[in-house]
Amino acid sequence: MGLDNGLALTPPMGWMSWERFRCLTDCELYPNECISEQLFRRHADLLVNEGYADAGYEYIIIDDCWLEKDRDNKTQKLVADKKRFPNGLNPLADHIHNIGLKFGLYQDYGTNTCAGFPGVIKHMQLDAKTFAEWDVDYVKLDGCYANISDMAVGYPEFGRLLNATGRPMVYSCSWPAYQEDAGEMPDYTSLKQHCNLWRNWDDIDDSLESVAQIMDYFGKNQDRIQPHAGPGHWNDPDMLLLGNYGLSYDQSKLQMAIWSIMAAPLIMSNDLAAVRPEIKDILQNRKVIAVDQDVLGIQGRRVLSKNQIEVWSRPITPVVSNNQHSYAVAFASRRSDGAPYRIVFTLKELGLHNAAGYNVEDLYDDKSKLGIFRPANQFITRVNPNGVTFYKFTAL
Repeated sequence: MGLDNGLALTPPMGWMSWERFRCLTDCELYPNECISEQLFRRHADLLVNEGYADAGYEYIIIDDCWLEKDRDNKTQKLVADKKRFPNGLNPLADHIHNIGLKFGLYQDYGTNTCAGFPGVIKHMQLDAKTFAEWDVDYVKLDGCYANISDMAVGYPEFGRLLNATGRPMVYSCSWPAYQEDAGEMPDYTSLKQHCNLWRNWDDIDDSLESVAQIMDYFGKNQDRIQPHAGPGHWNDPDMLLLGNYGLSYDQSKLQMAIWSIMAAPLIMSNDLAAVRPEIKDILQNRKVIAVDQDVLGIQGRRVLSKNQIEVWSRPITPVVSNNQHSYAVAFASRRSDGAPYRIVFTLKELGLHNAAGYNVEDLYDDKSKLGIFRPANQFITRVNPNGVTFYKFTAL
């Protein structure tokens, strides 16, 4: 029986605390950064007031470190940290819902969460029921302090228990990331039956190097990973770093473009109050978001690499007669030699074969309509070091 919850028909979009705020629990030392009711209320408000919600970002997700160190003695229920979440989670969930957003929560399929708080193992039914009582809309289940050999049974079981509550909850699984790390091959057929999205590999860190390693992992393993993504079940390369410390302007455009080609969940993890206007423009770029959210739900691939320029391509709507797709194509520079690099491809080389041709527009430049190109035509682009150029080829 699959996870038939009708959710995540396009990749989830939202905001999560982990990459930026980690496990900061000292609210005296870091009052604006500690994992607390205030942090999530504030970011819910910013998501709405700064225009992110209008662009499609809808989930506010609490990651690790929200719990007391022990369950309730009498009921065995999970307890939110009494100092940092003095009202419990229901009032926070109410606030998030009242402003039109959805509420996400982290837990772990193990004895403990990664940061050492109580995990769900031995209390799975109780915890699923508790999440429903707390009006949770999205559950991220990590895999620290768990037996990897139990995951293929345990993760689907928790998904069934979430479903059985009757409350629709998006289910984000971490089991393939732990299996791959241990050299085991994840069962993607089972994954897509039981989870709405899943982390395939390592946690992202705030650097271009980390983004590049994730791109390489997905590029090298795409033949076995890519076919399993689709409406309701997505590969998850981890959070968007844009607006933090590690990525330049060009590198920010690069991550946003490649993630949208990969049909990745667009889950930001940043301080929304501190995002610079030019980075906010990238995060809220409607044309790029439309690629990520394309209804066909086909994950894109790295189709070729020439002179350290990688071509990533994704079939999208509209689809014209003879089943010719439109495409989003990103040219990602892995070069660092200082000057923008000019490179020439024919459309045929890029895998674009529609005889009637394509109308081409630059997704990062509103004014740039490049005209009509046919398969034999040359397409020239010039890519900044560690940067990207990103185009939509609309089939005619």
